[in-house]
Amino acid sequence: MFASPPRSVRRRVLPLAVALLALAGLLVGWLVPFGSKTPSGHITFSTGVPTGVYQRYGELLQQALDRDLPHVSISLTNSEGSQQNLARLASGEADFTVATADAVAQYQRDRKPGFERLRGCARLYDDYIQLVVPKGSPVQSVADLRGLRVGVGQSGSGVRLIADRVLAAAGLTPDVSITPVPAGIDTMPSLLERREIDAFFWSGGLPTQAVQALSERLPVRLVPLDAALARSLHDVGESTRFYRTAVIPGDAYALAQNGNPVETLAVANILVTTDAADPDLVEGFTRTVIGSRDGIGSQVHPAQLVDLRTAIYTEPLPLHEGARRYYRSVKP
Repeated sequence: MFASPPRSVRRRVLPLAVALLALAGLLVGWLVPFGSKTPSGHITFSTGVPTGVYQRYGELLQQALDRDLPHVSISLTNSEGSQQNLARLASGEADFTVATADAVAQYQRDRKPGFERLRGCARLYDDYIQLVVPKGSPVQSVADLRGLRVGVGQSGSGVRLIADRVLAAAGLTPDVSITPVPAGIDTMPSLLERREIDAFFWSGGLPTQAVQALSERLPVRLVPLDAALARSLHDVGESTRFYRTAVIPGDAYALAQNGNPVETLAVANILVTTDAADPDLVEGFTRTVIGSRDGIGSQVHPAQLVDLRTAIYTEPLPLHEGARRYYRSVKP
């Protein structure tokens, strides 16, 4: 049986224990931002088509959020893409989503329901516009698509928005000059394989797994979208200013490119929510998006480009207050 410590020792230990407890309380106060609380509840994250980058990114982000926000349950729901994602946010069907900057700007320009309530959390990675044809196809430019069957994306997708604009910039009327096929990246590769379409547009991060897998089954190539096309595209309207000239690196799709870079256009993706979202939840969500970059990027390569230095630039959307609070907390 152990003997009790002398009274003098107990007198010295008690104040020390009190001091340590006080210090622990201060540390908790420093680590948890003033006024914030632990988020809880259920949220819905609208992603994209099953084989697209949005969906895979959402699946991996869900795992990271489950770890970082244990009291928040998260459901993923597939969508046709950016345009449908924004409509779901505005209607309350979803709480967070990813959408391209051009789709957001067009949603605002059209003053669609709830446009004024949309808020940005983070600029993520860029989507690259990809026009895919069989390797032996005579198509060398967008103008050569005249009279052909072309996959243009589903009506609610960002792909459809950019495909229509690119066609118009090349002097083609989207619903007249071509036979548009409203399919997504989950079905367009197989349609091209079966020769049911002659080409398809896709807008996504590099590399997109569905395009990569197609190039391993069927000889395909990417058609360049050059600077002249980009200049014509910028004349279409205000929301087209979010497109920039870019280059698909020669190793993005090794079999489709033979190591050669391809000129194209790119547009930024934005993590979007609404002004109704709880600031504490948005702060935690944004922290996980930035903090999980390397883990998600090891499996979804475009996510490697998520950068704290540029994430704050969510134009054309204002930052949500919760996101602003996060960026202030990590400001050097």
